[in-house]
Amino acid sequence: MNDAKRQPLRQSRRSEAYDSFTEHLLARNIRPGQFISQRELVEITGMPLGAIRELIPRLETDGLITTVPQRGMQVAHIDLDLVRNAFQLRIFLELEAARMFTAQASDETLATLRKEHEDVLKAAESGITTELLEHAQNVDWSLHDQIIDALDNEIISKIYKVNSVKIRLIRQERFRLTENLLQDVMTDHLAIIAAFETRDPEQAATSLRQHLENARGRALGLGDR
Repeated sequence: MNDAKRQPLRQSRRSEAYDSFTEHLLARNIRPGQFISQRELVEITGMPLGAIRELIPRLETDGLITTVPQRGMQVAHIDLDLVRNAFQLRIFLELEAARMFTAQASDETLATLRKEHEDVLKAAESGITTELLEHAQNVDWSLHDQIIDALDNEIISKIYKVNSVKIRLIRQERFRLTENLLQDVMTDHLAIIAAFETRDPEQAATSLRQHLENARGRALGLGDR
């Protein structure tokens, strides 16, 4: 196989290795703060050693792994600096994206978003199950992902994707969507959606900022909201 054919294959393999790593990280098969070897990554991800060696520089660049002298590779650990930095980046990206989404989103898209959130709240009236909490969390993430995806900007999407992994790790370690939080989160989202529906970009940004600051406060241990 010549070099021209090898390059796309290597890129595909690196991408597959990255996706496998993040999936196992979010599934808690790899834990924040854990020291891990290349061989262990091979066993966990099922990827060949060559792909893992090519993956490591990307993980270091993205801040998901750090090489500690004389100790090896350490998975990013969740501390207050990570919480502050990840949420600050999230706020910067999402607020401007929300302003643009307000103008660009179709009425059909907004109607779907509203229905998804109202359905969660309606289902919660009959009792909050583990399955409903998982579904509500996916509805939560989907709204934020759609706001960013609507920018149709590959550079921003890549930055956001890496930061999103960190945000989800923070949620796992420091707070999760619980029965008590479900209604608050869905209500926050419906306020954002209402601003989208009235095509008010500043109100959308204001409602979104409040929602993200609520989440940041929980991650920093500043209260239930």
